Amino acid sequence: MGLTIAQKIIKSHLVDGEMTPGNDIGIKIDQTLTQDATGTMAYLEFEAMGIDRVKTEKSVAYIDHNTLQTGFENADDHRFIQSICKKYGIYYSRPGNGICHQVHLERFGIPGKTLIGSDSHTPTAGGIGMLAMGAGGLDVAVAMGGGAYYITMPKMLKVNLKGRLRPGVSAKDIILEVLRILSVKGGVGYIIEYGGEGVKSLSVPERATITNMGAELGATTSIFPSDEVTFEFLKAQGREQDYVPLSSDPDAEYDKVIEIDLSELEPLAAMPHSPDNVKRVSEIGQIKIDQVLIGSCTNSSLFDMLKVAKILKGKTVHPDVSLGISPGSRQVLNMLAECGALSDIISAGARILECACGPCIGMGQAPNSKGISLRTFNRNFEGRSGTADAQIYLVSPETAAASAIAGVLTDPRTLDVDFSDIKLPEKFFINDNMIDPPLPPEEAKNVEIIRGPNIKPFPKSDELADTIEAPAILKVGDNITTDHIMPAGAKILPYRSNIPYLANFCFTRCDENFPENCRKAGKGIIIGGENYGQGSSREHAALVPLYLGIKAVVAKSFARIHAANLINAGILPLTFVNPEDYDKITQWDNLVLTNVRESVSNLSNITMKNLTTGDSYILKPALTRRAKDIMLAGGLLNYTKSKTK
Repeated sequence: MGLTIAQKIIKSHLVDGEMTPGNDIGIKIDQTLTQDATGTMAYLEFEAMGIDRVKTEKSVAYIDHNTLQTGFENADDHRFIQSICKKYGIYYSRPGNGICHQVHLERFGIPGKTLIGSDSHTPTAGGIGMLAMGAGGLDVAVAMGGGAYYITMPKMLKVNLKGRLRPGVSAKDIILEVLRILSVKGGVGYIIEYGGEGVKSLSVPERATITNMGAELGATTSIFPSDEVTFEFLKAQGREQDYVPLSSDPDAEYDKVIEIDLSELEPLAAMPHSPDNVKRVSEIGQIKIDQVLIGSCTNSSLFDMLKVAKILKGKTVHPDVSLGISPGSRQVLNMLAECGALSDIISAGARILECACGPCIGMGQAPNSKGISLRTFNRNFEGRSGTADAQIYLVSPETAAASAIAGVLTDPRTLDVDFSDIKLPEKFFINDNMIDPPLPPEEAKNVEIIRGPNIKPFPKSDELADTIEAPAILKVGDNITTDHIMPAGAKILPYRSNIPYLANFCFTRCDENFPENCRKAGKGIIIGGENYGQGSSREHAALVPLYLGIKAVVAKSFARIHAANLINAGILPLTFVNPEDYDKITQWDNLVLTNVRESVSNLSNITMKNLTTGDSYILKPALTRRAKDIMLAGGLLNYTKSKTK
């Protein structure tokens, strides 16, 4: 039997386990990336391991999330990360250089290599043929130290693309169609590979848009072939030596296959408040809008921006609409300026934002009360924009730009705009002077780490207890996101290196009294529904509950990265053997788990007794064979330290 693209990369990087779906496997990691919202904690964890220099082929730290400096906190974190990079051999992408995934695609991504990043949209690099996965900061720290990255061997899902996109329809519409078909849970346990003759018509930036939002499907990652389109992109970036051809074998087998005819697609939009709540723009109708934002790691490439500029040229943004545009990198911004497209965008009335994540993570540009905002971003979770009652729609850059002019949601195909002359350049503008390379080892050893007062130690965990007795401190429903657990936004993100302060905001979108309830009880168990922890890779959604005394989370099912982060933090993830038992538990029921260590050691079921009602429930540890050892040790840091003694 032949191999898929992902299976070939896994096979060449396999250091532990067998490539059978469901098995625990360890993969050698070639590259890592961090961003500043998760990076500070990741580097504190790396320091705690006592390793003197990173052991990957390339590790890069990006400053792109916390660039709004309304106090000293973000600037202090940037200085800390910069000094860490100098000391430990890490490339440092300075503030303003661009969004991590866009810059990595341009300057560092290599087909056939493995990459993990402390950001859930790391699979963006799958657009260039990398096996790229989002992970918790502690997993990234271990990889930087030379350790393998462990995942459950995924199944393979192929999306066959046939035909060609019509004018006004874009790559964003392709991934929205995949989300409509599969849902936010449809990719769980899979690597998604895109194939078929339709792939050849898609540029690398378009492919990256699609793999970027594979995170919203819950997929382990997504990947495209590395072909002549990939070569031309790398050549234009002055990196043709990095090209490696990659394709699946003709007799490769897939666990699931879906087919999409690109010629039949039309502009789509994900309606509030989920990326899979997808309808045709024509079906939604011409709703009045208040705000349009174009950018994020999903849609901020030069290719996207040139199409936006073409739509805006000679027009004026509707007086009732605020249009904000953030180019994905300094390379994109420079090239827009050189060709005159930036002038067209500015003349139309757009507000030009920094080359950073910005409003995608709630870092500025919050909509007005009850405002309708069209965004080319990847997530539209309730409250993520910074305005609790805003209605966020996810759309393509073409739909966004057309709507900004009209003042209502508009199908871009109704405009008389010819996109046929918009192509990627034969040579990109290359200037890496905002990327600081690592210092030589002899210089690095003399570097002093700069720590501001906002940087606090991460919480410590103890070995797993044999008996856990605690109240059901919170009960939540399906598809709880990491934004519910640990919100982002301009008011909270600056404190990502300060767990005690972050604790004041934990789960407050579900229960405003959650932090105080935890402090009073001293410990607790959380009850959750399906797909608990979907969304971001932020390990803070596990570290902050750990700090507040959460001992276990019992859910119907877990999102992959969050389950790993719970285990890494030392919080026991358990699933209901009988999902209907979820309905029998109410908040504040007193729960007790007994014989926990032996059950975890044997990966056997655990009985949880409800001392309030007298009921008992059978639970299954959501653990692999390696994860159970991490859990017994009280988390990945404890486990790693025990292995290096």
